[in-house]
Amino acid sequence: MNRNRIKRTASWFVLGAFLFPFLAPRSSAATLDDLKNLEIICFVPSHLPQGFKLKKVEITYDELHEGSDDMNHPLPLYSVEYGNGWNATFSIESAREGIGDRNIMPDEEDTEETEIQSPFGPMYLIYRPKGKEGRKIEIIANWVSDKNMNEELAKGPDSHPVLGRYHGFSATGITLKEFERIIKSLHPVGSESAVTSATPATPAAEQPSALKIHPKVFNMISSWISDPESPVATEINLDAVEKNGNEFNKDEVQQDGEWLRCAVPDTEGFMRYRVLESKGDHYKVEYQENSRGRGGADRRDRPTLRCSPTGEREPCSKTCPPCSRSVI
Repeated sequence: MNRNRIKRTASWFVLGAFLFPFLAPRSSAATLDDLKNLEIICFVPSHLPQGFKLKKVEITYDELHEGSDDMNHPLPLYSVEYGNGWNATFSIESAREGIGDRNIMPDEEDTEETEIQSPFGPMYLIYRPKGKEGRKIEIIANWVSDKNMNEELAKGPDSHPVLGRYHGFSATGITLKEFERIIKSLHPVGSESAVTSATPATPAAEQPSALKIHPKVFNMISSWISDPESPVATEINLDAVEKNGNEFNKDEVQQDGEWLRCAVPDTEGFMRYRVLESKGDHYKVEYQENSRGRGGADRRDRPTLRCSPTGEREPCSKTCPPCSRSVI
């Protein structure tokens, strides 16, 4: 792959006899409105997966170097983080110079690289685990430069950016498709009126699930001992489930955003699922459970279960086992 990686730029500085208080980097908690007041370009997404909320906005200031920087001109940097309260996040960071390659992960044997299109042009990603499908433990995009950075770098190799910034995007617990959709919705903060095709940045209004199955049904699906991420094909008669009100009490199932959820008896835990994709009467769902409560360790995720309440079967694969009017 021909990758236009950004080379590390040396930061020149002069050691002086005096230390000035304003040379020290500063940081502060902030809001998205605060980003609008900065003279640099700050990017935010117009689309976020359902359940995501803004978690943190931070403004820091790059260190000024006497001799190469205007000591009276602060150089702000920003970072933004969104999340769903669990293991799924999307974050943005910025840098001015002295950067390295972000496309590095410690466990290279379980990583893959790919390229997607973005508002900045081709964007190179590294992610783990391998495979195009399913949620990823981690996704990291290489640095991209904004238009101010491109203009300032065009002045010469020794130029030091003032308004230009590099921007880095990372995610955990989401799919590559979700990551790409977020990336394509990025725009400068304060320019929301220019966005016409993206969904709102705030979570979507609560919508009833298109699939009505008691979450406990998915708890009955076991996994391979040698591969706990891959469910064993299991046939469960949903007609019998509907008639068994004692075991599968509909009253204990509640809509929680995009999730259908029920509590685990005698614990603070839960079982829940959401529909990721649907085509006709075929559904791809994500199932989660936590039998010890929010902070417990006995939790498992099954991101790619498929079910077909019509009685049809689908081809079996490692992450997409078959199911019938029954559930896999």
